[in-house]
Amino acid sequence: MSSPTIVRFRPHGAIAVAALVALIGTVPVASVSWYLAPVLLIPVAVVVWAWRAGTDAGPEGVRVRALLGDRRIPWSDISELGGDSRGRALARLTNGQVVPLTAVRVGDLQRLTDASKADQ
Repeated sequence: MSSPTIVRFRPHGAIAVAALVALIGTVPVASVSWYLAPVLLIPVAVVVWAWRAGTDAGPEGVRVRALLGDRRIPWSDISELGGDSRGRALARLTNGQVVPLTAVRVGDLQRLTDASKADQ
């Protein structure tokens, strides 16, 4: 018996590199005075988001990961997959709610739907 195939979509790695460069650039600013120290939190949050965020799709459903949490959506709860005017993928749920699929573009929707049938 083979393990289920999971398709992973992640933000481009250059985002994390740019955030690390920004973190290095904010160290001199934050060291000027104690009240500027929270400026360091912005690039740190972007690095953590770039490392953690994304969408995983498998035979059971979709897992949308964000900075602080994630959401598992079974395929039975998804009524429609589509995109917005900026090319980002969206999932419309059976209850009418629309969930943006992090790091998934409209061109990736075929790979996403193929993951739903991967183990069948």
